[in-house]
Parts: sequence; structure tokens; C-alpha cells
Amino acid sequence: MKNRISPSNFSKPDKPNDLHVAMKTRKPSGLGRYRSYGLSLFVMAALSAGGLLTNAQAQDDLKGLRGIDVAEPDTLPAGTFRSTQDSELIERNYEQQPPVIPHKIDGYEISLNFNRCMDCHSDTRYKEMNATRVSQTHYKTRDGQELANISPRRYFCVQCHVPQTDARPLVENTYQRTERQH
Repeated sequence: MKNRISPSNFSKPDKPNDLHVAMKTRKPSGLGRYRSYGLSLFVMAALSAGGLLTNAQAQDDLKGLRGIDVAEPDTLPAGTFRSTQDSELIERNYEQQPPVIPHKIDGYEISLNFNRCMDCHSDTRYKEMNATRVSQTHYKTRDGQELANISPRRYFCVQCHVPQTDARPLVENTYQRTERQH
């Protein structure tokens, strides 16, 4: 079989290419060899130092949305914003927006072993607790397969749902709500 690829089909060049010959014939000897290494190290060090300087200058100029240096520690202590106290359902701003959490969740455990949210929002307890039931979409895989329990990709509630707070916007905002289509 002529078209089959095997190591014996590869031909070896009769003579090495010119670059290979030049490299073999121009080996520095004695101190010359160390000079070429030293020059290479010097060039690499100079280029690295220049890059570090430029990077440091860029970081000095980097400001966040609030206009403060991003390298500075956050000046707002934890708990600066107050959660709303069990308020009514909060209107959503756009289609498919995850609803915000209308109550405090400080101290709620949401771990691999336990999800405190499900104490009130599960299919079996939501009526008794007068809470919103978890959407049926949370019981489906991304392929639409129905599951008996919450889908693993929807299990950690606070990756999409956040508690409502009294926080002011960090930057000026001209966003307008979209009209809901029914």
C-alpha cells in the first residue's frame, strides 16, 4: 500500500539546512561564549524592567467606577447597607431578571450539604411559610430534562438572586425599565 504513512516513507534530507550549518560552525569558544550569554541576559533583563515599569504606571492610573484607586482597600465596612425587612415583592426591571430577595439572608447557610432557602421556598413548604415557590425551571437540566430535586446549576440561589438593600447606585445611571410583555 503506497499511500500508507509510516516512518520508512519519510525521506531524510541529504544535507542539513544552511541555518543548521551556520550554528554548528559558529560556536564561540572560551570567553566569547559567556559574553554572548551575558548579552542575552542583559537584553532580557532590560526588556523585563521596561515592561514592569509600564505595568506599574498603568496600575497607578487605574480607577474603579466610584473614581477611587482599585488597589486601595474597600472603605465601606461590611454591613454598611441595610437589607429591607420582609418587604412585598419587588418589581423586576427587565424580562428574565431573577427576582431580588425581599428579606435579610444574613447567616443563611447555602452549602453543598444544606440550602436554608429551601426551608421556606421548596415545593413542600412554600404554602405553609407564605413564601414564593421556587420556579419549575429550577428543577430542569439545561437540556430540559425534569428532575426530582433542584438542578445543581440552580442550587446556589445567591449566584443569581440578591437581597434588596437601601444602597444608592455607585455611578449615575439613566437605565429605564422595559415594559413587560404578557
